[in-house]
Amino acid sequence: DIGDIVRGRDLYLGDKKKDQEEKVRLENNLKTIFGKIHEGLSRTSGAKDYYQDDTDKKNFYRLREDWWALNRNDVWKAITCSADKGNTYFRGTCSDSGKTGTLTPSQCRCGDDQVPTYFDYVPQYLR
Repeated sequence: DIGDIVRGRDLYLGDKKKDQEEKVRLENNLKTIFGKIHEGLSRTSGAKDYYQDDTDKKNFYRLREDWWALNRNDVWKAITCSADKGNTYFRGTCSDSGKTGTLTPSQCRCGDDQVPTYFDYVPQYLR
């Protein structure tokens, strides 16, 4: 899933050799992107030090996690912006109470353009 990929938690199973090469290329691109984001952070606010990666690998996992938390709604809107108005999930995923789900009314989005899933925080192997 996109959130898992951005946060560096994707299981990425499949054709071992081909997929492994793609995974390495994707991970390197994400390191470059989040390295540039990290370079743009301010030292005076403490953000640059807070998100400094302690390893030589420069994965920036903490920065990636927080970036996803702040941008997941916009990413979801971008993915679904051209979805037909009648598109919905086959199972209820929208809920204010968290106990019962309702169908997405339009474009696979809940009311107020909310992301319709809590799956970001469920381990991928359990989805």
